[in-house]
Amino acid sequence: MEDKEINYSEKDEPKSLLPFLEEDEKEDKAGQFSVAGEHWEDYKLEEELAGGGNMGNKDPSEGVPDESDSSMESLEHSLGETYNIQPMKHTDRNCIFTLQRNLKELNDLAKEKEFVVQKSRGKLNTCQMRIKMLAKQLEYVDMEIEKEEEAGNVAALSRFQAMHRRLCMELEKEKDFELKIALDLEEDMLEMWQIEAEQGKYKMLHEQLKKAEEELEMEYQERAKVRIWKEKIAALQAEENQRSREKKEEEALKQYEERHKKLLEDAKRNHEKAVCFLRKSMARVREKNAKEEVKNQEHTERRIQAVLSLKNSITSNREKLQTLQVWNKANAFEEKKQEMKMREAILAEGGNVTKELLLHKRLLEHEKEKQAFRKRQKSRKIEIVSKILQEKAFIHKQKKSQSRTKAVKAGGKLEDSLPWRKKAWQYIEKTCKGSAGAVPQQSWCPPSACSSAGEGTASVGERSEKILQDVLCESSEDEKERDTTLVEPEFPGLWSQECDFHKVSKEEMDSKQLTTSIGEKEIFVKKMEEFQIGIFHKKIVSGRECKRDTFYSKPNCIHFKDFDAGQTYKKKIALINASYSVNFCRLVGISESLKDFISIHFDPPGKMSAGMSCEVGVTFKPMINETLEGEVMFMAQTGSFSIPVKCTPKRCILALDKELIDFGSHVVGETISRTITLTNSGALGTRFKVQASAGDSGTCRAAKASPRRMITRHFSDHIPEEKVSNSPVMSVVEKKEQICPDRSEKMTNCVAEGEQRRTERSRSCGFIEQLDQDVLSSSSDLDTENEHNLAEISHDETPVEIMLGKVTEGEIEPFSSVKLQVMFVPAIPGDVQTEFVIMFDNSDCKPLCFSAIGVSIDVPIWVANPNIDLKICMYDRLYQDCVVIHSRAKTTLCLKFEVCKELSKHMELLPKSGYVQAQSSFSVQLKFLPRPSLPEDAGSYFHKEMRVLEVPVTILIVDKAKKVNFTVHAIVTTSDLEISPAQIDFGYCTIYEAVQANFTLTNKSILPQEFGFVGLPEFVEIQPNDGLGILLPLESLTLDIIFKANKAKEYSFELTCKSEINRQFKLSCKAVGVHPPLELSHSLVQFAATALNGVSTATLYVMNSHVSVNRFTHAVPRIGSGDPAAVGPTSFEFCVPEGCPVTITPSVGTVWPGKKSLIRVSFRPTLSDQLIREEAVRRLGRAAAAGAEIQERRKDDKRKGKKLSISRQQTSQQLVRDGGSKHLTALSGSEQPTAEELNPDSDAYMAAQAFLMRNFSGRFEKYVIPCFVASGHIDEKKGSENLSCSPCNTLYLELHCPAVAPAVVVTSDNGKDTVHFGDVAIGHRMMKRITVQNISPEKLELGFSVLNPNGPFLLVRPVGMLEPGENRALIISFCPDEDKQFYETLDIRTARTNLTLSISGCGVMPSTVCSVGEVLDMGYVVAREKATSTFQIQNTSTLTLRYSIQLDSLSPTRDRDQQRLPSFLISPLQRTEFVGTQNYNGLSVFSVFPTEGEILAGKSQDFVVTFSPDHESLYYSDRLKVVLFGKRPAHVVLLKGAARDQPMFVEGGVPLDVPVESLAVTLPTSSLEAPKGELPEPVKSILLVLEYIEGEHSPVPAMTELRVGAIRTTQPASKKNVEFSFESLPLLQQKGFTLGAGKGTVESGQVKLISVSWVPPADFHADDPLLVTALLTLKSNVEERYQILFVAKVVSANAPTE
Repeated sequence: MEDKEINYSEKDEPKSLLPFLEEDEKEDKAGQFSVAGEHWEDYKLEEELAGGGNMGNKDPSEGVPDESDSSMESLEHSLGETYNIQPMKHTDRNCIFTLQRNLKELNDLAKEKEFVVQKSRGKLNTCQMRIKMLAKQLEYVDMEIEKEEEAGNVAALSRFQAMHRRLCMELEKEKDFELKIALDLEEDMLEMWQIEAEQGKYKMLHEQLKKAEEELEMEYQERAKVRIWKEKIAALQAEENQRSREKKEEEALKQYEERHKKLLEDAKRNHEKAVCFLRKSMARVREKNAKEEVKNQEHTERRIQAVLSLKNSITSNREKLQTLQVWNKANAFEEKKQEMKMREAILAEGGNVTKELLLHKRLLEHEKEKQAFRKRQKSRKIEIVSKILQEKAFIHKQKKSQSRTKAVKAGGKLEDSLPWRKKAWQYIEKTCKGSAGAVPQQSWCPPSACSSAGEGTASVGERSEKILQDVLCESSEDEKERDTTLVEPEFPGLWSQECDFHKVSKEEMDSKQLTTSIGEKEIFVKKMEEFQIGIFHKKIVSGRECKRDTFYSKPNCIHFKDFDAGQTYKKKIALINASYSVNFCRLVGISESLKDFISIHFDPPGKMSAGMSCEVGVTFKPMINETLEGEVMFMAQTGSFSIPVKCTPKRCILALDKELIDFGSHVVGETISRTITLTNSGALGTRFKVQASAGDSGTCRAAKASPRRMITRHFSDHIPEEKVSNSPVMSVVEKKEQICPDRSEKMTNCVAEGEQRRTERSRSCGFIEQLDQDVLSSSSDLDTENEHNLAEISHDETPVEIMLGKVTEGEIEPFSSVKLQVMFVPAIPGDVQTEFVIMFDNSDCKPLCFSAIGVSIDVPIWVANPNIDLKICMYDRLYQDCVVIHSRAKTTLCLKFEVCKELSKHMELLPKSGYVQAQSSFSVQLKFLPRPSLPEDAGSYFHKEMRVLEVPVTILIVDKAKKVNFTVHAIVTTSDLEISPAQIDFGYCTIYEAVQANFTLTNKSILPQEFGFVGLPEFVEIQPNDGLGILLPLESLTLDIIFKANKAKEYSFELTCKSEINRQFKLSCKAVGVHPPLELSHSLVQFAATALNGVSTATLYVMNSHVSVNRFTHAVPRIGSGDPAAVGPTSFEFCVPEGCPVTITPSVGTVWPGKKSLIRVSFRPTLSDQLIREEAVRRLGRAAAAGAEIQERRKDDKRKGKKLSISRQQTSQQLVRDGGSKHLTALSGSEQPTAEELNPDSDAYMAAQAFLMRNFSGRFEKYVIPCFVASGHIDEKKGSENLSCSPCNTLYLELHCPAVAPAVVVTSDNGKDTVHFGDVAIGHRMMKRITVQNISPEKLELGFSVLNPNGPFLLVRPVGMLEPGENRALIISFCPDEDKQFYETLDIRTARTNLTLSISGCGVMPSTVCSVGEVLDMGYVVAREKATSTFQIQNTSTLTLRYSIQLDSLSPTRDRDQQRLPSFLISPLQRTEFVGTQNYNGLSVFSVFPTEGEILAGKSQDFVVTFSPDHESLYYSDRLKVVLFGKRPAHVVLLKGAARDQPMFVEGGVPLDVPVESLAVTLPTSSLEAPKGELPEPVKSILLVLEYIEGEHSPVPAMTELRVGAIRTTQPASKKNVEFSFESLPLLQQKGFTLGAGKGTVESGQVKLISVSWVPPADFHADDPLLVTALLTLKSNVEERYQILFVAKVVSANAPTE
């Protein structure tokens, strides 16, 4: 009450004191509250401190000396005195502060008014002074006016009068201004006086305020004293606490020293033990290290050996590859050579080439089939031998395992099988002998067949092995060509170019060592026998097999050239051992054709080391003058070789330098001479004779230019080249054909020797005789035809016009030449041709033919250039040339020049007639001016497609009526330049951009033309080269026109293109200039070099500068000459094309007039998806090829066995890798997926992406982004649909985007730069590790951008430095707190590039649906039996939920909860106990399976609840909780159940007992047996309450029900059903009760509902409730009785229900 009174007084006081400040208090209410609040907080804080001090004083510390106690008491006493002073209340302070502020404002207002008054007074004084000055000036002007009036100066008078009027006006204005200032001054004075009056009223308040401020200052000082005392008390307490802490620290230090001593002692003991163990362990470590060093050394040596073997294998592989290449080339060359030889031979024989070649190919195919059959036969033999060997091994094994007695018994069987075995071996030996005999250079030694039976059984293995080797040797002939060595040396010197098909033996033969012992002598003799027989083996030296010729000769061919019969010639050659080891060499012989003429002088040198040589002398004494060929054969240790020998005699090789002499055109009577040269390049001279050919009787002439007839050459193609004919007929047939001197030699190589050659010659002779007759008949036909043609000219003898000179025969020496003269004397006009034949005395020399032709003319004049070529001419251009005419006549001739009528408009000769002097020349000017009508006028003289003009011009000799023609040639072309298209419409072009259009300029001429666009407007530009250039013939050039509008209007202009001949061609252009309402601050953005998957950002503005529609002050936005755009908000939208790595934010927006909008453009380069897919497919192909290669190699290893050497394996691997990679790739290509089928999440796709990113070389791309502009504001709901966008106002943004390789890449998660946490439950944290690698050659310092500090993402562990190639891991965590998507970017910054990681995650609120409600009732169960029930929980969220099931009965806090009051002592509304009756055995009544696990998104989980009571009770219960992630319970289900000892129950009515089981253990009902002869007592009482509602129009009986059930049980019993019956039914009916069933049977597992209804009887009193008792008997295996209490009452319909 006191506080309330104080507050009331505090509220009333300011009302009484400050009634005039109410309005100010209302205005500054907020400020007052804030200031008052601050002071109130200070005051409360001080009171709390004071209270704390008091409490501290009440609680004295222990262990403090008496002095401190006394000091503390004194301090408390002084503090108590200080606390007796009452502090000023908060309201008083608030009033003081308000009063102080208001008074201060009043003083400020007074000062302001005083300043205004002083200012007004100053203005008034100034105005008064101005009035006085004007009055004086007015007086002066009046005086001057009077003076001027007296003087009569009208001009001055008028001037002073005007001045007088102006001064009067100014004076009036100043007086008005003075009046206004005076009024204002009076108002200000009045206000100032009012304020001073107010200040006088508040003088008393000033004094009160001063007193209050003094009191407040005193209060502050007192508070300061209190705080000082408190600080002293706190310092004393701190000193006491410090002393107690020091004591405790001393005690703790002593304990620590004692423990430390103990630890030191223990450490010394442990150290001694550890030293012993360390010594032992160090010894073991040293031993282990020594062993490892030894192993490492051995491993290193093995690796060195492997590297050396690899190097050797690489060398051998290189040699084998060279061998294969050379072998392939040699085979191809040999095949071509053989085919050419065969063609020549067949042609020489006159056969059908195609047929013979086809037969030859079939023969080769037949040979291949035979070889394949031999291989199959050989493999079959090997299979037979292997089976026999296996059978032998099996029999040998059985013989060892059996006992001697069994072996003796089995001996007879073995002897019986031996004859069959011998027959098989003999068959194999015969077949092997037969196959070996077919090979001349291979010897096969079969095993001895005459050994005894015992020896046969003892040496079966040896014989089988030998025979197997012999069978395998049969393939030597088939593999003969493959073993041919054609390795070409890197430098010449020791290798022969010839091919040897023999192999080097495996062992070296050293004759000196063979003679050292008897055994070695025997080996030497054996080797020599093999050498003589011709058995050779492969020669392997230093691990390499010699595959080339072991000997080669220098020179490689013995050639005796130009020999004379009877002379002797000698030559020496050197044989060089080119093998890798010591070798032998002996002379075998020479060819049969050379034995009579050549002798060999060769001393066997014995063994020859590698690189050594020996000499062989060859003597040649020819007896016949023929060409001889053969070879000298030698035998070496590794096989035979031969040296070719060739002997050619002296012969004549004759040839002409030309076969046709063309004299040209000459006038009759002239003589012309030409020479032809006959050359002998052989060593034998001969005599020649030149004469006209037999088929040419004089000269052949055709007066009317008929075609000449000549004898064709097709007969000569069938004549064999060995036969040389000297007949004149053959000379005619073989004209114009030079015989190759080496053809006969080539034919001898192709045709077989001996009898075949003679047969061929005889056949060719008969063919030649037949051919002679054919040629003679053809020549006779030709003569008759020539005679018929010549008969038209003259029947007289034709004069000879082409004749020989002085030299017609003579001797031609060896290696010399002879010049023959041919003369042409034209006599008759026309063509002349003569054939000549040169015959030789040497029968081996074939006749040579040549011909001479000439033309005789009879006109005395001729044109020096009969074909005048004007080259290429253009239409409408003049071309001139000079035609020179020569005269052979001895008199002056009159000439007239004529051009055909068709070309008279285009061509003329000046002068048209003239005279040429005797034997002189005359020049005529030719003028050609082609008109565009030339193609139509010229007719057949002009070829329109080829544009070729051929004009015949005639020169007439007037006196002699003869004419000479010459032709004018020209190619006429146009000079047009075609511009396509002829008109260009640029459309709408904004003033902020340039529009580019293309047009094609085509040169229609076949001449190059220069062009140039001249007089271009300032807003047009043509590129390239500013519109200047040269066009090649018929070339089309695409040019770009760049148009940039400078203002908004309609443009229409023409561009002029001039050619080099000053022709003009026009190009029409039109455009519409557009001034859009918006503009971009930058139309070109050049990004910095950005790494792949990095981000570069640039900013620009979209500006709206359209604030006025006044087109006269500035340019207004409009389209062409249309109306200006309206002023207002303008919207824009950037449309980024699909697939462009550019993001524009915001892409849509609105800009208000005079404003601008910030636009952010981001460039994020990525690799093309198609490029990644193609690279992935290539990598898969390579991987498949490698896998196929490995499988093929494994199969080969299995086939070959484990005996292959390492070098052989490496060789095969290299061959497969080099030669078979393409084939394997082709095989595996069908199995690998295509680029479109590849999954982006596959490992191949990710690996290809990482590979391309690491090998990225950079790229540069340009993009043009359109920005559409529309007037109006964009509606957020409707978007831009409600706006009309004009495409004419579109702006364009050009982006230059360079992309480079990144310096840092992500290596984890297949190189993805996105970190996706997926769905994470709210409140849970997930960590992810991202590994980054430095792929640049430099050391990088990494920096990181800042993530949102309030966001869910956190960079747990950043990385500072990265060495080149180093991998480091970043850890990022995600903990969502909301149910939404989260996205952030983390930039990893380096000095040059940035790597942007996109981090995303989704916070999800777990949600589930349970199939049951809050209660799961298990029903009734027989005690000690089980019942199960299933419920389902469905995961309706998008993430996997981790759950656990908890039961309250198993809760660890259940014991603590049971310490409360029992639940039966608490009202049901206050009960919180959910765990009911439990089992006696300690096991849980309810159990759930499963108890924990995970539920996938969208899936459900079934839970099985098992109810297993161990005694009877109706109140089993428990609570089940479904807890998610171990934190939040999602569902709570109450489990209930009841158990009976007997399989029957009754329920219903009102419960009469408590739901808690008694602590006393009761026996089951079955154990309580009733005495004999007495009825069992009721088990339980059941109360049924029925309320009849009275007062309703249609009364309804009161209803209730009772349930009787039979529990399904697994106990074996005789009776499963339950029988029930009610007693006292008549009494119940009398009282008005009606039962639905008085008795009945309930089957097992069923429940029977018994309805009970009651209607009040007539004698029922409503005030007294009715109570009737009846017994209910249940019978099954036992009998139970229930007492049913029927309570009935009548309730009014209007009575309130409870």
